[in-house]
Amino acid sequence: MEKQADRKTINNDFYEELGDQWYTAFDHPIALLRAENAVRIPWILKEIGKNKTVLDVGCGGGLLTNALAKEGHTVFGIDLSSTSLEMAKQHDETKRVSYTTANAYSLPYPDKSFDVVCAMDVLEHVDHPSKLISEASRVLKPGGLFFFHTFNRNLLSYLLVIKGVEWCVPNVPKNMHVYHLFIKPDELAKMCLENELQIKKMDGFRPQIFSWAAIQMLFTRKISPKFSFCFSKNLSSGYCGYAQKN
Repeated sequence: MEKQADRKTINNDFYEELGDQWYTAFDHPIALLRAENAVRIPWILKEIGKNKTVLDVGCGGGLLTNALAKEGHTVFGIDLSSTSLEMAKQHDETKRVSYTTANAYSLPYPDKSFDVVCAMDVLEHVDHPSKLISEASRVLKPGGLFFFHTFNRNLLSYLLVIKGVEWCVPNVPKNMHVYHLFIKPDELAKMCLENELQIKKMDGFRPQIFSWAAIQMLFTRKISPKFSFCFSKNLSSGYCGYAQKN
């Protein structure tokens, strides 16, 4: 599974072409991201408490950032996709989120600037996740929280996250995910530990494939608004959690 032939280059260019599909498309994998956020956002809000300064790394169209801002947090979002940031700004009802075009390897913020840093669905889209984690740790205050969501690297995740999406969802961009960039949980824990971050919580996160919404998707080739994800004890496919800065 990890032969040289499989070491494809990740395609992040498709984010520039999404436009309002960030919020409207149901025939594109971006609808799965909206379904993930519908479950993850309440969890993050519960864990971080009130009145935090939050940075969302790889914020895309602002699904998480704008939700956090509506709950009263001071929110910053960075991404390399300028068109995605424009969509994020358009959907920011508070008009208080600070959006910046920036590289996750070199965050344009001083040390110890944030109470919370989020890296949701981004670690598997970069060649050097340890550099991203290092920068996240740098800008976190002591005691601050680093939230993550990514995919495990094994046969199940390959079949579910890569092949399953290709089989069931139309308009999947080529190389939207590549297997060798998936990260085993122990590898992520090691990267965090090397950057003064101690894992405090790590749970599996998977689609509810045994549901009517999932069955509908097989026949309609569209992602139902009712399609959902759930937390799990099993880390075999996707997983998420948070680490605390020492």
